This record gives sequence, structure tokens and C-alpha cells, in this order.
Amino acid sequence: MAALYKELQPIDSYRIRLPQPFSDYDRQLLTLFYQPLIGSGAMSLFMTLWADAERGDEHEYNHYHLMNILTLPLGPVFEARISLEAIGLLRSYLKVDGETRSFIYELLPPLDAKAFFTDPLLSTFLFSKIGEQAYRNLRTRFAIGVEKSKGYAEVSRTFLDVYKPTSNGHSIETVEDKEIVGRIEAEGIPFDKSGFDFDLLQSGLSEQMVPQSALASVPKEIIAKLAFLYSLTPLDMQKVIMMALDSDMKLPEARLRKSAIDFYKMSISKEAPALQKVFMQTAATTESTGTLSRDDELINYLENTPPLDMLRDLNGKEPMSVDVQLAEKLVNTHELPIGVVNVLMQYVHIRNDGKITNNYVERIASHWMNKKVKTAREAMEFSRTEHDKYMQWKNEGQKPAAQKRYTNTREEKVPEWFFKKDEEQTEKTKKSTFDVEEERRKLLEELGVSGNGVK
Repeated sequence: MAALYKELQPIDSYRIRLPQPFSDYDRQLLTLFYQPLIGSGAMSLFMTLWADAERGDEHEYNHYHLMNILTLPLGPVFEARISLEAIGLLRSYLKVDGETRSFIYELLPPLDAKAFFTDPLLSTFLFSKIGEQAYRNLRTRFAIGVEKSKGYAEVSRTFLDVYKPTSNGHSIETVEDKEIVGRIEAEGIPFDKSGFDFDLLQSGLSEQMVPQSALASVPKEIIAKLAFLYSLTPLDMQKVIMMALDSDMKLPEARLRKSAIDFYKMSISKEAPALQKVFMQTAATTESTGTLSRDDELINYLENTPPLDMLRDLNGKEPMSVDVQLAEKLVNTHELPIGVVNVLMQYVHIRNDGKITNNYVERIASHWMNKKVKTAREAMEFSRTEHDKYMQWKNEGQKPAAQKRYTNTREEKVPEWFFKKDEEQTEKTKKSTFDVEEERRKLLEELGVSGNGVK
């Protein structure tokens, strides 16, 4: 998870920017159109940011706040964020000041139904997710208003029918020139069309075959999206465009879409194209090339599990509220990384007979803060190397000084990872001893010497 921690950490702060209020219509679009594409995790993140943004005071949070509300580790929270960015519902801005990172998350409105169904990527992506019948039902639902108006003639008055200019004798005052922010229109998914070779496309289309005016009537972004969606090369798109030309040598966008679908069915597959997240696959292959070791699994768990869940796992039941508050204080107030807090709480719990004492925890936490412990692995190493000191602190807080000399006779419980180094060293020693004896036996056999002498 090193790559993740370069992108985001629980103590990183963020503020939410909501340029304009969202409506109930936006909520319907998000639920019915976007949720099947981005999944429940990203949808929950968007709704949480939306709810917090409606406070209107630009309150600052840290990402531990999101982990608690969503009951998710940091990794899924980050994946939900980038899903929102990719689908065009969120813009993220980063500011780095020394070791402090802060974000601004700007929520963007969803595309309306007409724009969504017009976008070839989004509409096909939705079709592949919910199936043909549900897709048709959704189109029908949002087309009801148009169907009801058939057979009616509009009789609405225009502005000029109702108003006319008059002079009231007052002069027009000069108003300070300031930029006025209007309603932000949904831009849809951020798509880079530069990956498609338009020069190669145009080089094979002469003016006699396809008039330049016809080709220019279709936005380049639509051509690039269709090529991306249906895995078409510029040479394939030449054929698609020629198929789409009508009898007037024009290129209607609807015919171009249909031609792309027909060419895809004839040349590539009769199954609808599906979109797959590349980011998650890349992250999975770069993080590990094989099965994680036992130690790495433990580190991964400690670094990415909220302390509330760790305490629940440790106790086998809901933890005490005072323990949860202590963990959150270490994260939010003292800005200790989650992995460090998890190691500390686990260490004290096991070494102190299941009791988490505030003073004991805070004393060790202070020591680790002074030593600039940043990761779960570093915290585990400190708990091993400074064990005697920490046990002395524990005994000082529990027993009179006169009884300290008798405390060493009691066998103490330890976390499973605590004596890992000692276990590894013991195994190495055993293996080394075994190897020496084996080599000695083999050598005696080769010399023809038994345990009682020469054979």
C-alpha cells in the first residue's frame, strides 16, 4: 500500500466545495444513471460529501472522518474518489505545505437524462450494467414528458409580447465590474480525445468520398469516444463514416452511432462492449507479485483498518466507547497514522491483560511521536526494542516500588508478531545445528566409520 500512502493518508485534511445546490432531479439521476456505473461505495462517498457540503460553512475534515462514516478502510475510500473523478462528478485539488497535505473536493452536477443518453460511452456503459429491458424502461421513464406533449400546440407568450422598455428618468449607475458565477453545467466524463489519430482518419477520406463539411459537423470527441468504446482504429472509423453518410452526403450523428454499432457487431463481437477499471488492476499488480507473507498481511491489516474495526476484531465484540475515543484522539488531535495507533492499542491491550489505560497509551504515544514513528512496521519494531522500558512504565503505574522486583517471575502475553524476530532466530539456530550434525553423519558414513568405530 505504499503507492496509496503517496496519494492519500487518513490525517490529510479536506474541504468540500459545492458551487450550486443540487436538486431532487439530480438525486434521481445519480441513483438511477450513475450508481450502476460507479457502485455503492462511490455513491455513498458522493452522498456523504453532498450532505457535509450542505452545512455551508466549509468545515474542514480529515479522511479518518470518511473512513468512520463509510465504515471503509482508506484504500476503498480512495478508489471511490477516483471513480467519481473519472465519471465527471468530482474534481480534486491538492495543496502541499511541508509534510501537510490538504484537498479541496468540488462536487459536480450529473448530466441530465438527454445528455446522458446522448453520450455514447455513458449510455453503452449503463446498457452493459443493467441490461436491455431495464435500459429501455429507464429511457421511457424520462421520455414521458415529451410523449405527453404530442398533439398540443405551444401558446406561450414571449418576453416581447409582455414587456416593453420605458424611461423613468433615473440614470444608470456604474456597477463595479465583478465576475458573476452562473449555474455550472454538467460537463460529463473527462475524456482525452488526443489518443485518437484524426490525421490518419482524414488522410483516407477524400473530398469526393466524404465532404469535409460533413466530417466537421460531428464533434471530434464523439468520433474519439465511439472509436474508444468499440475498439475501432482510424481505418475502421473511415469505413464507419462512409457507412453513415446519407443520400445528401451529410453525416448525422445518429447515423454515425448506428454505423459504429453495426460495424462492431459485424467485425468484432455481437456482445455489447463493457468497460473495465484499469486503475484497480494496475494497483493490484504493482503492489504484489505474489502471495503476501504473514508479516506483510499483518502490516497491510494494521495500516488500512480503522481503529474501531481493529478493536472490534481484538475484543470479538463492540469495544468500549472510551477506547474508541482514545484512538480517535490519537488520530485526530495528535495526528498519529492509523497503522501506528493500531499497533499501539493492540500492544497495550495484550500487554495489559485486555485493559487499555489512557495514561499508559499516551505515554508510549508521546515517545513514538518524539521518535517520529510513521508506519505500523516502525511501531512494531519500537514495541520490540523498547519492550523493557514500556513494561517498567506499566509496572510503575500499577504496583508499589517495593514490589517491582517480583514482577519478572510472571509470564506475560504478547502479540503474535512480538517475538517474531526471536522465533526466526531460534529457527535459524535449530536449522544450523541440524545441518552440522547431518554433515558430520554423512562424512562419517563416507569414511566408513559408525558410531562404534570403523565398520
